[in-house]
Amino acid sequence: MLAQIVNLVAQAQRSRAPIQALADKVAGWFVPAVLAIAVLTFAAWMVWGPEPRLAFAITNAVAVLIIACPCALGLATPMSVMVGVGRGAQIGVLIRNAEAIENLAKLDTLAVDKTGTLTEGKPKLAQVLPVSGFDEKELLHLAASLEQGSEHPLANAVIAAARERQLPLEAAKDFQSTTAGGVAGTVAGRRVLIGKPDFLHKNGVADIAALETLATPHQAEGATAIFVAIEGRAAGVLTVTDPVKSTTPAALAELRELGVKVIMLTGDNQRTAEAVAHKLGIAEFQAGVTPHDKHGKVKSLKAAGRIVGMAGDGINDAPALAAADVGVAMGTGTDIAMESAGVTLVTGDLRGIVRAIRLGRAMMRNIRQNLFFAFVYNALGIPVAAGVLYPFFGALLSPIIAGAAMSLSSVSVIANALRLRNLKL
Repeated sequence: MLAQIVNLVAQAQRSRAPIQALADKVAGWFVPAVLAIAVLTFAAWMVWGPEPRLAFAITNAVAVLIIACPCALGLATPMSVMVGVGRGAQIGVLIRNAEAIENLAKLDTLAVDKTGTLTEGKPKLAQVLPVSGFDEKELLHLAASLEQGSEHPLANAVIAAARERQLPLEAAKDFQSTTAGGVAGTVAGRRVLIGKPDFLHKNGVADIAALETLATPHQAEGATAIFVAIEGRAAGVLTVTDPVKSTTPAALAELRELGVKVIMLTGDNQRTAEAVAHKLGIAEFQAGVTPHDKHGKVKSLKAAGRIVGMAGDGINDAPALAAADVGVAMGTGTDIAMESAGVTLVTGDLRGIVRAIRLGRAMMRNIRQNLFFAFVYNALGIPVAAGVLYPFFGALLSPIIAGAAMSLSSVSVIANALRLRNLKL
C-alpha cells in the first residue's frame, strides 16, 4: 500500500493541470513577440542610438531576450502542483492528477454514498424477526449459511452474528447473486432467498407485505432491513445497523460553509435513507439506487452545468466515481473504487473531502499568483531593457542585471509555491 501511495503521488506531481494549457498558449504568443521586440530594439538603436550604435543595439537586444526568458512561466503551475500534492499526501489526501485539483477548486455539488462513506461501513446485526412458523435460530442459521457466498458488508454482519451465537454454518448449493437485489441458494435442502422485497417478489415469494410491516418501524430509525424467504414463503426480517461516523456531521457542516451542495445516493430503502438524511441534515437524497442509477445521476448533474464530485467506497460506486468531474474514494474501501477516483482519502474520513477542497482552492490561487509573478517581471522589464528610460534618465539595463531580474522571477514563483507546505487545512 505504501508503494502504491508513493507511486500515486509521483504520478500526480508529474501531471499537468488544465490551467497549464493557458500558460502554454500565452507562451506560444509571448516568445515570438519577444523575439520581434528584440529585433525592433536592435534596429531602433542602430538607427537612432548614440555611438557606438552597434554596441548599444546588441547590449539592449540581448537584455530584452534575457529578461523576457519565460522560465518562471514554465515553473508557475508544476511547482504549485508538486508542493500541493505533497502537502495533500501529508494530510491523507492522495491526488491522482492535476486535473482533479482544478475540479476540486470549482466543486459545487457532492454526491455521496451512504454505507462506508457517511457511515462506518461496519454494519452489525441488530435483530432477528421471524414470522409465525419460523424461529429466530433457524432463520439466522439458514441466512448466514447462504450469505457465506456473498461479499456484501451486510452479509458479513449476518455471518458474524451467527458465529457469535455459535451456530454451525453449512455450505450453500446453487448460489446466485443478483446485483442490487439479493442472493439465492439451497441450504440443507431448503431453497433460501435473501434481499430486497422486489427481489423476493420476482422470485415468486408471497406475503412480502407482512415482512415490510415488520421492518417499517426499524427502518424509520435508520436500520437496514434484509428480507428472508424459505421454500417460497416469507420467513422473516434481519435488521442491520451501521452507525454514522462521528466526524460526518461536522464534515457536512463544513461542506455547506464552503458552498458545496451534498446529495446522498444509496441503495438502501426509502425509509432508512430518509431517517439517515434527516439525522444528518441532508436535504436531497435518492434511495434504492443501483450502480447504473448513481452513474446516471452524476451525468445528469454535470449536464445541468454543475461541477460534480462523487464520494464512495464500494464496487457499486466505481461507475459514478469515474463519471464525476472528480471522484473521491475512501481509502478504507475497495481497490476498484480507488482506481476509478481522482482523489483517495487514506483514512476514509469525510473531513478529508473538506481538506481536499480547501487544498484545491489554495493551489489554484497559488498557481494564479505564480502566473502573475511570471508576467509582471516581463511586462515591466522588457520596456526598461529595450531602453525606453534612456531618453529621459540616461538609464540602461545591463544584461547582467536583466539576468538577475529574470532569475528573481523564478525565485519568486518557487518561494510562493513553497508556501503551500505550511497551508492550514
